[in-house]
Amino acid sequence: MNALPSRESLSAASSANALELRGVSRLFGALAALSDITLSVRPGERRAVLGSNGAGKTTLFNCITGDFPPSSGIIRFFGEDVTAFPPHERIRRGLRRTYQISSLFSGLSVLDNVYLACRGVSRSRFSLLRPRRDEALMHAAEGLVEAVHLAPVRDRLVGELAYGQQRQLEIALALSGAPRFILFDEPAAGLSPTERRDLVHILTSLPGHIGYIIIEHDMDVALRVVESVTMMHNGRIF
Repeated sequence: MNALPSRESLSAASSANALELRGVSRLFGALAALSDITLSVRPGERRAVLGSNGAGKTTLFNCITGDFPPSSGIIRFFGEDVTAFPPHERIRRGLRRTYQISSLFSGLSVLDNVYLACRGVSRSRFSLLRPRRDEALMHAAEGLVEAVHLAPVRDRLVGELAYGQQRQLEIALALSGAPRFILFDEPAAGLSPTERRDLVHILTSLPGHIGYIIIEHDMDVALRVVESVTMMHNGRIF
């Protein structure tokens, strides 16, 4: 069983953009964190969003995921208007995200973390008849652990991992359950040069049908893993 599905297994309409924002703004009181953002990303496209701290990059991600509803504008995911959808509905449609701050289960093993992520987005997650351990999901989890170069430490507790390995694990969690598009929020932050090279290899080795946007301050990493760049400043894109 392949942990990462092929392009042919996906049902997205080929004519639709993977992600489309039209006139998206987000206000916090009188502060405009985002101002009239219009952006389109093709299926399978890899794009960097660059800008200084406070430019609005993380707020942009929060609006795309549904963590913050936009104050105005429209967000479409593979042609479907998801503007009013809660985060879990966007996840169900194949949107994933990593965060600047890790949210891993430090007392569980690497493999168990990935297995739980796979189970959490599976169709059988609420089934009363599901087995205690689903072999198909376990096989998928093992494949994802290998894809992010963590197979040698698959049984180690997450709390014992090096910081760079924890960031790699976060990518495995984002890959669970056949994602169609991923938002990477500063995945290279705090990594050593060796860990950054490993990160570049992981991102450039992802299946071609998985598109992503990456927020990253390390320009060397960002420009090696994307094909297009969008600049942000004071809540606007250029």
